[in-house]
Amino acid sequence: MFNSQLKTFSLIVLTSLITSQSYSADDSKKLDVSEATFKCLSAFAASGRFFVDNTLGDVDGTLEVANSSKGGVYPPGSLLTLVPNEVMVKHREGWNPATNDWEFFLLDVSAEGTNILARGGIEVANPAGSCFGCHQLARPEWDLVCGIDHGCAPIPFTLEQIRGAQAADPRCINERK
Repeated sequence: MFNSQLKTFSLIVLTSLITSQSYSADDSKKLDVSEATFKCLSAFAASGRFFVDNTLGDVDGTLEVANSSKGGVYPPGSLLTLVPNEVMVKHREGWNPATNDWEFFLLDVSAEGTNILARGGIEVANPAGSCFGCHQLARPEWDLVCGIDHGCAPIPFTLEQIRGAQAADPRCINERK
């Protein structure tokens, strides 16, 4: 009995710590991101292996950092995605210092559109593990963005598999007609 209560208490404490580190107390720095933000990948600008956009309209600023060989800090509103169902969005400076102000999203995508399955900071995880857990390995000049030589662990997919997943984005069905 005591062991079970200790496990429950530990889980509550851990959850509280994770949640308290996930969001800024200053919601004024949080951008308005909804399911409508996430579109067919071909609606975004291509940059290397991934696609980018900027919810505040600064696509040029986002592309400048994404295409830089030296890295940089992404401007607020930057949206980056490698595959249709995982996205990261950069909020205004100070929203969540633990994640360099990035919010991670797991999405359910279909021909009808996008549903947000999970969103947040360090607590968001896909079946392979925490999104932040991988992205935090990026060297500082890459602003938590993983690339082939950015310091992150390699992902277990070939470029061909990634391109296949990108091409299969079901939200693009109306564009293919």
